[in-house]
Amino acid sequence: MKFGMNLLLWTGELHDELLPVLESLKKMGYDGIELPIFNLDLDYAAWGRRLDDLGLERTAVTVRGEADNPISCDPKVRAAGVAATRRALDCCRAAGATTLVGPYHSALGLFSGKGPTRDEWSWGVDSMREVADHAGHVGVTLGVECLNRFECYLLNTHADSARFAREVNHPRCRVMYDTFHSNIEEKSVPDAIRACSDVLTHVHISENDRSTPGKGDVRWDQTFDTLKEIAYDGWLMIEAFGLALPELAAATKIWRRMFESEEQLARDGLAFMKGEVARRRH
Repeated sequence: MKFGMNLLLWTGELHDELLPVLESLKKMGYDGIELPIFNLDLDYAAWGRRLDDLGLERTAVTVRGEADNPISCDPKVRAAGVAATRRALDCCRAAGATTLVGPYHSALGLFSGKGPTRDEWSWGVDSMREVADHAGHVGVTLGVECLNRFECYLLNTHADSARFAREVNHPRCRVMYDTFHSNIEEKSVPDAIRACSDVLTHVHISENDRSTPGKGDVRWDQTFDTLKEIAYDGWLMIEAFGLALPELAAATKIWRRMFESEEQLARDGLAFMKGEVARRRH
């Protein structure tokens, strides 16, 4: 098991002022971080070298929007979505990120007023298959993320994302499990985790209010018990949000501060994850 922290708590883009944060996360005992890859023009190779020097491993996260929606009825827009995620994968390779997670299967926060059509599902699968081929070339694994119904409409449950990955049918296309979205959409946490266990590659640890893990209402005992049951031993990556990302406010709906400090959240969240894992080793 590896323990990580998503940098979206602080920023949507890597910059030099983050270095003290990165150093602090390493000192706390984190194994790695999750990099936001929204700006595709940064020098990710240079950041990879910096993170190597700090001893921090990394995964990455990206999203798609209306202009590059992989399930658009416009083939040019779908092609733009494939191209953008391929570029994000190139950034991953440059930075040394092993996994790219996120809702890049469809546009974040864009709705049609109904569920996905058969064509939209098919376009999504075809687009992701192209992306997965490129992921194989650059040695990065995809962790496709379902989102709750208020953020997207293509994939809302972990059974959805697992079926999607199985239809893509590529060894580099897998899924991630997210405790926040599960808390909204899933009737049974154990069943949700079991439903995607054969294609699971990554886990986001996120509280019901997007704040400090372990301080809210997520069904944590069921979560950690079932992860042990399926012998999951990959990343446990905290995903929390504050007020640092106005560009994602429309999706995350974070309007108020819900923790003492980012450092406190990171420290308490890491202690919580490690404690829950250790408790199940005995």
